[in-house]
Amino acid sequence: MKIKEIIVVEGKDDTTAIQRAVDADTIETNGSAINEVTLQKIRLAQETRGVIIFTDPDYPGEKIRKIVAQNVPGCKHAFIRKQDALDKKNKKVGVEHARIDVIRAALLEVQQEMIEIKEEIGWDELIYLGLIAGEKAKSRREKLGILLKIGYTNGKQLYKRLMMFQIPREQFEQAIKQVLQEEIK
Repeated sequence: MKIKEIIVVEGKDDTTAIQRAVDADTIETNGSAINEVTLQKIRLAQETRGVIIFTDPDYPGEKIRKIVAQNVPGCKHAFIRKQDALDKKNKKVGVEHARIDVIRAALLEVQQEMIEIKEEIGWDELIYLGLIAGEKAKSRREKLGILLKIGYTNGKQLYKRLMMFQIPREQFEQAIKQVLQEEIK
């Protein structure tokens, strides 16, 4: 499987894992200390071939994703679940620990960030549906993130990603309906 876009990853081990799974070029951020030189490379990559941000499903990975997305508009995003990136032996999370089929699936299901953003689903609606506050909010967001392929989020990130990826109302309603029905079972 050949990937046209350049994939932004955190480090060398992530590059190795990506290249085992697909034929792709990467740019390594070397962790969350992203410097201007790296951001310039990513901007050039976005202009010429496009960029897919594929960081670890943890706090530092989300921080890197946010920095890159803020500085390089219009990126695509690939997500994997924490349990699919877990090294059970060392209790570490990272793209480098994901199986080849998980990496390929994430790259087949990338989400395109939209530059012109309109609000499809409002903050009040997310609260009403129990996605922002309440005892089931975290598990609902986790399930919703899997169904919508936008990764795990806290409440604020969910709102931003729904807008950033312009998730259609119909798709959102279908996914939340499934999440709520699974709770009843």
